[in-house]
Amino acid sequence: MRHQKHKYKVGTNPTHRLALMRNLSAAIIEHGKIKTTSAKCKAVRGYVEKLITLAKVDTVANRRTASKKINNKLAVQKLFNEVAPRFKERAGGYTRILKLADGRVGDNAKMSYIALVD
Repeated sequence: MRHQKHKYKVGTNPTHRLALMRNLSAAIIEHGKIKTTSAKCKAVRGYVEKLITLAKVDTVANRRTASKKINNKLAVQKLFNEVAPRFKERAGGYTRILKLADGRVGDNAKMSYIALVD
């Protein structure tokens, strides 16, 4: 049975979805805030939050796990050196999704910002 196995499909196949999650999470870590569709924001939220929780304990094993999940050396360094120490005392909820009023030009897709909480 598939109970509680929901994933955001984001209109792609599994390998493309994984690459999308890796690239979006690296962009969020590097820039702090990105603008994308609401569905992608909701899909990447859990991925980023688990990475930040992993990075709160700085070990070699955790760095290797994070680099396997992101595939971006600079993003992993920034995650462990700058982002995770900001959330050391926070128990969760590291990201915020802000919905935008206007849709995307062209297909009118609902757009949102996903940002790290300050």
